[in-house]
Amino acid sequence: MFPKDGQYVCSQCGDTVEFGKAQITVTESTGKDVPVMEEDVATLPKTRITCEECGHTEAYFVIRQTRAADEPETRIYRCCKCNHSWREY
Repeated sequence: MFPKDGQYVCSQCGDTVEFGKAQITVTESTGKDVPVMEEDVATLPKTRITCEECGHTEAYFVIRQTRAADEPETRIYRCCKCNHSWREY
């Protein structure tokens, strides 16, 4: 799920969850129901970079080490407007 318009939106099914709403998840542990509180907070940082598809100037990004340790990281961007993803090595 990615943050969009004040809520999280699933890019595959379109399901949405509003920011800041606590959700209760019930899991089973040794035969007892244990409630767990989870707080939704936008965690993906944004940066100003031009999208190759729509030209929008804002995107979420993550940094991953996709190659050997002596190589630089790979920055993976996702456009805030059209959800297009691309990499920068």
